[in-house]
Amino acid sequence: MAEAVRDPGAPFGLSVLLEAALNVGSELELRPTLQHLVDSAVALTGARHGVLGVLDPGHGGLVEAVATEDTHPALPPDEDPGKVLHTPDLLAVPIHVRRTLFGRLRLTGKPPGERPGGFTDDDLDLVRILATQAGIALGNARLYETTRQRERWIEGAAAVTTALLTGRPGSALTTVAERARLLADAAAGVVLQPTEAGGMEIVAAATTDDPGTLIGTRILPGSPVLAQLLTGEPVFIEDSATDPRMTTEVRSRFGPSMMLPLQADGRLIGTLALPRGRGSRPYTSLDHLLATQFATQAALALVLAEAQAGRERLAVFEDRDRIARDLHDLVVQRLFATGMMLESTRRRTDETDVRETLAGAVDELESTIQEVRTTIFALQQPPADAPTTFRGKVLRETAGAAALLGFTPSVHFTGPVETALGDPVKTRLLAHLRKALATASRRPAISRIDITIDARAPLPDGRPGVRLTVTDDGTRQGGEAAAPTMWHTPL
Repeated sequence: MAEAVRDPGAPFGLSVLLEAALNVGSELELRPTLQHLVDSAVALTGARHGVLGVLDPGHGGLVEAVATEDTHPALPPDEDPGKVLHTPDLLAVPIHVRRTLFGRLRLTGKPPGERPGGFTDDDLDLVRILATQAGIALGNARLYETTRQRERWIEGAAAVTTALLTGRPGSALTTVAERARLLADAAAGVVLQPTEAGGMEIVAAATTDDPGTLIGTRILPGSPVLAQLLTGEPVFIEDSATDPRMTTEVRSRFGPSMMLPLQADGRLIGTLALPRGRGSRPYTSLDHLLATQFATQAALALVLAEAQAGRERLAVFEDRDRIARDLHDLVVQRLFATGMMLESTRRRTDETDVRETLAGAVDELESTIQEVRTTIFALQQPPADAPTTFRGKVLRETAGAAALLGFTPSVHFTGPVETALGDPVKTRLLAHLRKALATASRRPAISRIDITIDARAPLPDGRPGVRLTVTDDGTRQGGEAAAPTMWHTPL
């Protein structure tokens, strides 16, 4: 340094060095500290271009490059980042943080001037001193950045758990994908689940663009990456577009990616994938660790949310069962008793008008009883099991009757009952079926009911029609066999 003091430019270099050291140590954020270091080194040496390549402390690969405004932020991949290079046209100095190689500062393009011949030994000494001082500031900044990053991922995992367990609207898997995408600064967050064919399929996605372009994308059986994913192993990819393990049609849109198992209690729920865009900075070993921990926490939250939803559904079903029992034990029995009293009164009266009125009242009570019984059966079914097809509705009616009869009626369909029958016909047919089942259920000694719905039964005039036939082995009052109930109507 004695020569640097005697040199006319040395006082200027020392003053810039002091200012540079102060600037580098004035920030807590890592990236501003890196930028101060590069800019200070350029000002200190008079270089035109400067770039600082930052290494991943986990595996040593280049994860980031910070450069001056007019410099391309890249380093040749074959350079040894721990080696000092000094030529008139190039000056490269490694930077260590707590004896660990942090990266290398590379300066180029010093024009001839007061110090002809490009970079001098004095430049090298000044940059080395700056690098030593910067190592302390960068260590603090990296520690601060790592702490902040850990806090963000922990807060994100807690937010996902809260969102899933408090029942906020939206898909649970999409919630996980969106939160992870933001935390990882990824281009997309997707969740894949195993398919019946043995592959995996994207079932939830969160992107800055249209997520529909990703949903449904499949990893086919036999893909090299599939074996790892299905066994619950994380997969880290440097470039999705060129990695031979990736086979999906969307891989060309992405670069670095993490594929993390969503696994809890030995159960593989799926895989969380977090791809970044082409040319984006790679993930670090710390990113891998924090994202893996997030995926584990998210999988546990998904399992807990599923269990909570199951408990809530069970509580609903128990309440519906209680309502159904109350309807059956109180309402139906009272209606039935009232109907029996009316029927007894009708038999004892000789007034024709009164008999007809009582008969009508009995019929209305019978219909009401059947409607209540149908409601009871519907209450005993999960909402998701409510039938949407005509066949399903017919089977629901017969199942409702079975709960009261003690056996299940036999049902036969003939012809295209779903497509040939219009909605009004279906509605009337179901009403007639309820009434026929209610009538049959009151007959003594009944043990069998046969139901036939024929959509190919033409009317006597030749028009296409549908015929409902309900036959049972019960007996009428007086002991005679019950006649079949039939309803025939145009389609």
